Amino acid sequence: MASDFYQTDRAVAEYLLLHYGSAKQVLPYSFGPHDALGFPVRCITECLEPERLPPGARALEIGCAVGRSTFELVRYCAQAVGIDRSPPFIATARYLQQHGSINFACPEEGTLTVPATAFVPADLDRNLAIFVEADAEELPGELGGFDVVLMANLIDRLRDPMRCLGRLPHLVKAGGQLIITSPYTWLEEYTPMDHWLGGYQLDGKRVTTLGTL
Repeated sequence: MASDFYQTDRAVAEYLLLHYGSAKQVLPYSFGPHDALGFPVRCITECLEPERLPPGARALEIGCAVGRSTFELVRYCAQAVGIDRSPPFIATARYLQQHGSINFACPEEGTLTVPATAFVPADLDRNLAIFVEADAEELPGELGGFDVVLMANLIDRLRDPMRCLGRLPHLVKAGGQLIITSPYTWLEEYTPMDHWLGGYQLDGKRVTTLGTL
């Protein structure tokens, strides 16, 4: 199954590169979209409104992978909880939370790799981050409410995204901030088409994910 990819060492390495790799590691050429680098951090720096956060704010990231955005949230919140269904992702995020860095084989080309180390920025208090292994469609009932909820590149990888979205009214506090990013790459190997939020025509009309949301 396609979803098994997220259980592999290859996936961990690719996500460590995406989340923690330097600009030179991610895009080692002088040409290319350098202004598109740092996506996990930019989900916070470009979307969060820190001035709206109350003292002692809590944040939740659903689909945190190896944790970079969750760590970034502790710059602004007293606690940040990262949730992912992949045991290797959560194990890696927890290792980074405890140790601050992790060595990995950075994907280069095909099966070629180079040794690399992922670092959590030293100015972040890693103790404010918590990582929980759980399915986005079966979220624990005792999570409580949050002032920020982030779902980055998640909804189009869920079997039934509405099951996750249906929990949001109970997770986002009144006046809280919900941040959803998605490339809208709906694929039937992840999501049956009758559960897509967009990307198809119905009765001759285009249905888009943004419109559905």
